[in-house]
Amino acid sequence: MNFPSSLSAQTQRRKADHLRICLEEDVQFHQITNGLERYRFTHCCLPELERDEINLTTTFLGKQLGAPLLISSMTGGTEQARIINHRLATVAQHYKIAMGIGSQRVAVEKPELASTFAVRSLAPDILLFANLGAVQLNYNYGLDECLRVIDLLQADALILHFNPLQECIQPRGDTNFRGLLDKIAKLCGQLPVPVIAKEVGNGISAAMAEKLIAAGVAAIDVAGAGGTSWAKVESERAENEKQRRLGMTFADWGLPTTECITSIRAVAPEIPLIASGGLRHGLDVAKAIALGADLAGLAWPFLQAAAESEAALYSLVEVLIAEITTVLFCTGNANLKQLRYYQGLQRLE
Repeated sequence: MNFPSSLSAQTQRRKADHLRICLEEDVQFHQITNGLERYRFTHCCLPELERDEINLTTTFLGKQLGAPLLISSMTGGTEQARIINHRLATVAQHYKIAMGIGSQRVAVEKPELASTFAVRSLAPDILLFANLGAVQLNYNYGLDECLRVIDLLQADALILHFNPLQECIQPRGDTNFRGLLDKIAKLCGQLPVPVIAKEVGNGISAAMAEKLIAAGVAAIDVAGAGGTSWAKVESERAENEKQRRLGMTFADWGLPTTECITSIRAVAPEIPLIASGGLRHGLDVAKAIALGADLAGLAWPFLQAAAESEAALYSLVEVLIAEITTVLFCTGNANLKQLRYYQGLQRLE
């Protein structure tokens, strides 16, 4: 499929804008939190454990990870994005944690930018996710384009991300979401890798999760409200007053991350579940797992560190691992399975 050069240039500019705005502007949720602050672990004064023997390894989609961490999908398509992705992949390989890539639409439209996403040579062993917007299935994308981005990454799974609010606000957004569920179901039956359904920061409800699972989606990333507000991001990019006001009106729209985790777990106890949306440290990660998540995704903390240096990324992951380990030790849990079924996480009234 051939794409107009003007369309490719718009997509690339949008990528650069998103990166700059997320690094430089205040585009976090303010009125809504992810809900994790409403939970508290019961402290165990006698863990009966040796801290150094605590095990953070886990398995997700059949692949073993060194810790329950996902570097959430962020960027690609620019030179700065290439540097960031390469740093992220190097650190992911070192710690054997999972990594997602930003939307690869720009690489489909402009193949010469594929190298800004291609990180498998730097991270041969990690769990790696390709990424496309689900709505593109209504804009001339299909099996061939999905296979192309999977092959580019040698990916273990394909993320289809859902961003209806963002598309409503951004200039020239793609807003035809009609009939997508049937197309997703067909795609799930054709692809050689699992499909992960992911929001971009406004959350996935239990009712929607049930429909996606029935369509064949193999895992869900809730990407709830409480972290980066893409309505705010697009408001920063607004070309007119209407778009700017739309972005600010819906700046705090969405379902909190904790609400997504607990409600989806109630209807789908076995679906592989990723918690993301405003997670900032290892205590958040541990709470998300205790609430029912299998993996925890962080974006903004990784982006900030990656933009600084590879050394900053190593320091960040070391701290995250130390924080998760400390939670397990101080709650008397020796591994993540015990934490997942731990009954000592209290909801504060």
